[in-house]
Amino acid sequence: MNKDEQLKLEIALTLLPNVGPVLARNLVGYCGSVEAVFKQKQKHLEKIPEIGPVTASNILNHDVFERAEEEVNFIRENDIKTYFFLDDGYPKRLKNCNDAPAMLYFKGKLDFNQERFVAIVGTRTAQEYGKQITDEIVASFKEYNVNIISGMAFGIDIRAHRAAVKNSIPTVGVLAHGLDRLYPGEHRATSEKMFHNGGLLTEYTSNTIPDKENFPSRNRIVAGITDAVIVVEAAERGGALITAEIANSYNRDVFAFPGRVNDHYSKGCNRIIRQNKAALVTSGNDILEMMGWKHPDFLIEKQKEAVKERSIQKALFIDLSTEEELVVNALKEMKMDIDLLAHKISFPMGKLSAILFSLEMKGILRSLPGKIYELV
Repeated sequence: MNKDEQLKLEIALTLLPNVGPVLARNLVGYCGSVEAVFKQKQKHLEKIPEIGPVTASNILNHDVFERAEEEVNFIRENDIKTYFFLDDGYPKRLKNCNDAPAMLYFKGKLDFNQERFVAIVGTRTAQEYGKQITDEIVASFKEYNVNIISGMAFGIDIRAHRAAVKNSIPTVGVLAHGLDRLYPGEHRATSEKMFHNGGLLTEYTSNTIPDKENFPSRNRIVAGITDAVIVVEAAERGGALITAEIANSYNRDVFAFPGRVNDHYSKGCNRIIRQNKAALVTSGNDILEMMGWKHPDFLIEKQKEAVKERSIQKALFIDLSTEEELVVNALKEMKMDIDLLAHKISFPMGKLSAILFSLEMKGILRSLPGKIYELV
């Protein structure tokens, strides 16, 4: 199968009715490949958790291939990169989030798996206080190879992107629509400059308009693709606080700048600091220090190893199902291939494949050549 045919199948999977990111990954996990999803018999599909007769019928009697082929043509014509969740280039930070998109579309130049990504978010009606803080934060990151993520919205978002461009810092805007348009249109000139050192990222195909419900979904990518989320200015409600909440659920670091108690656009920041959902910071230097990015490399590596160990331990004792624990306990003894593992714990191959895939997405194990698995 050539690359375009494979890409068409991957896109088609994301276009199926009632099949969201989590279900799409489960389907591939149980069936073994994207191609196999579309070749399964209905009775087999119905045995997959959360796939009933209606969804199974939708998968086998769909009309999404023509639309998927149109999208492949759009991708090729516009020099767009795609990242399916099984691809090596798919952002590893995001891959470990349970609701990560099955497919991402990117226009620009950036390696999403390099070190040091932060999101800078805030109100759409930025005050001078917030604008000044944003400029200072971004400038302080210039010498430390920090990449800036935001949402291309009015206010703090676009201020962060423009400050990054000014300081020659890679910056990526995460969109709530397809790459055939830009919302808001006033930011097109900035986006053109971002393509040379960053770019635009989305989970949506072309012809997707910026519907209201797409923005909270977009925020999970902003949170998941980064090491930390920085809230500069935020009222008591808004997308910035949603992003901070999601970041907390992903075990990302969250930082917030405080403001005067009676300032409308500082109330959200003050609240998440008070609730211990964000660390109080007063400068970009504070963030660099707290992330360990100003220390020698060996200290940074030690810090990463400690965070990784805490994350794995938390997953082992809190997030794993009984069946996942059986697999992990078996692999604690030694790494083994899937056939031996299936025999050892007496699981059907299809069920075991799905569990292994889930554990790999959580960063608890990794697959080696020859269908061998070992704990990370």
